[in-house]
This record gives sequence, structure tokens and C-alpha cells, in this order.
Amino acid sequence: MVEISGLALARFAAVKDAFAASFEAGEELGARFTLVEAGETVLDLWGGFADRAQTRPFDQTTLTPIFSTTKALAALLIARLVDAGSLDYAQTVASVWPEFAQAGKGAITIEQVMSHQEGLSGFLEPMDPALWFDWDAICAKLAAMAPLWPPGTASGYHPITFGYLAGEIFRRVDGRTMGAALREDLAEPFGLELWIGLPDPEASRVAELQRPRTLPDFGHRNEATKAAFLTPWAQPGGRGAEALRRFELPSATGQATALALARVMGALANDGWLDGGNILSPALIAEAARERIRGQDLVVPFEMSWAAGFMRNETVHPWGPGNQTFGHSGWGGSCAFADPERKLGGAYVMNKQSADLLNDRRPRRLIEAAYASLSA
Repeated sequence: MVEISGLALARFAAVKDAFAASFEAGEELGARFTLVEAGETVLDLWGGFADRAQTRPFDQTTLTPIFSTTKALAALLIARLVDAGSLDYAQTVASVWPEFAQAGKGAITIEQVMSHQEGLSGFLEPMDPALWFDWDAICAKLAAMAPLWPPGTASGYHPITFGYLAGEIFRRVDGRTMGAALREDLAEPFGLELWIGLPDPEASRVAELQRPRTLPDFGHRNEATKAAFLTPWAQPGGRGAEALRRFELPSATGQATALALARVMGALANDGWLDGGNILSPALIAEAARERIRGQDLVVPFEMSWAAGFMRNETVHPWGPGNQTFGHSGWGGSCAFADPERKLGGAYVMNKQSADLLNDRRPRRLIEAAYASLSA
């Protein structure tokens, strides 16, 4: 039997039981689940192993690759620029990135990019997967590219290109990479174990992944999905895992603990307050989480409600019953969410990946148990 460690207030006993049950069923290798309510950590559980050989415990110091859950951090960084008056969601991308106006994209707005509406979900033409490691080259390709569908007519999830688009907008306005800004403005001041692009001294703490044995069911077989997921060059490759871990890609290369993610999302659920400091104003939290588009996504097989970089809970409900809840999920099962109605933030990370694109049953069970505990 796997030992479950950490904090669980008495009212969350059912959550601890559900967490343990996932290990007993063989669904987990190592995992952590954390809840922050009104600024207080009320649950923080971890257990299992950080390596496939099961020699290294998964503990409170373990870092986990969070893949697309990184996009929640990118959304927050863009929102902070808007909060500071340096950017407006309604302004055009070309106003800060003039080259982006090529191929009829001059009218595309920041919020359309942040809500996956501008039609650049990936590249259809063959390329070397190692080119993804050349930031400027990929940004130049995106700037020159014609949209794969009419911008503003539908969303189409951007698993990788979102990071370059949001990251280049941020860099053009702020002057720093998102990885640097996350470290300097949030991680270091607030003691958050969050990185976009991990420095080598931290690498020994990273959990080893156990990949899923099956591919996700994308549902669609259109050009938008093909470009996003289904070509040999759809994601970075050719440089090895260490190079990818170091690379700053705000859509996919986040490394974090569940506690750090839950503290950030808990702040967004609590008027922006984190340890006595405000990371985002209440007005901007509401604006960042406001729906930009709803409908059948062209890339993933779900009806989605997209905010400015965040997934909204209202259509698929991966994070409890709240219609105002927002966050993001990542490949393999990780997720982070904020529920402003309950002032609740939560995060789940793991190293045994599932093939579910959304609604992984492991965090869903934990979150359902948590809400049942809160309602009792």
C-alpha cells in the first residue's frame, strides 16, 4: 500500500481516501493534489514514486512537467500586462508585433489569439521538429502564415503555437521572456516553485514520466487538428528531453509543484491576493476569465468556452460544479483551477500520464470529493 503524506483537514477525509484509491487501483505512479481556500492551504497530499523504477519517493520537493497547464501561467502573465495598462485585450496583435499583419492577419486581436480563434494551430507544411527550438524562426513562420480558418469564427486549440504567440506578444511589450517574468515577478518574490524552462540545478527534482500506451481520441480529422497534433513535426523534437526541459515554451514546458499552482490559482479565486500581495486586480481577474468564444472546438472534440488564455468550466465541467471556475489542463492529466465563487484554488500533478485530453478521471474524482466535502 502506498503511503499518502501531507495535510488533509478532517472535512477532506474523503478526498484523501479517493487519492489513496487511485494508487491502490494502479492508476498512479506519483501524484500530488492541493487545495487553497481563501488564501489558506487546506489540503496538500502527495504519494507514490518520482521514477518508473520506484526507487525515488514522490514528495513535497518533487517537480512535475505540467505541459499545457503552463498556459494558465501564460494567461496570467498577459493579464498582468493588461492590468498594468501596457496592453489591451482588444488591440491588434500587429500593433505590438507589426510582422504579424502578413497574410491578412492585421485585424486579429490579442484576445482572439488568447482564445485560440486566430487560426494558427500548427504548421501543415513539413519542417524539422528541431526548428521549434528556434524561437525567432517559429515566430517568423507564424507571422507569415495564413490562418487555417477564418479568424473569429471558431476556436481551435493551439497545443504548441499558443506559447510562441502569447510569448512573443509579451516579449514585444515587456522586453522579457515569459519565463524570466514568471521567475522575477512571481516565483521568487512569493516563493513559488514554478518555472517555464527549468535551470539545470533543479533537474534532479523532476519526476520521470510514464507515458500513456494509447493516443488520445482527437475526434476531428481536419486540417486544424492535423496541424496541431497529427504530423511528425507537430511538437518539438530532435534535441532530447534535457533540451526541452530547459527551453522556455509558455504553452508546454512548465515545471511545478501542485502547491505552487494551487497558490497561484487560489490567488485568482481570492481577488488576486497572495501572501499579502496582489498579483492581479479583481477587475482584471474577471476580464481575463470572461468568455471570448463558445462552441465546438475545431481541434479538440469538445464544446469549449474560452476566456483570455483560460479554459472556462461552464461547458465541460472538469473542475467541479461552478460556472465561474476557470483554469487549464495539461497533457497526461495535470490541471490547475480557480473558483472565485468559493475562493478556492486547486491543482493536481502526476507522472503517470493518461491519454485523456480533458476530464481525466483521477483529478475529477478528487475534485468531486473536495466539493462534496465543502458542501457537507
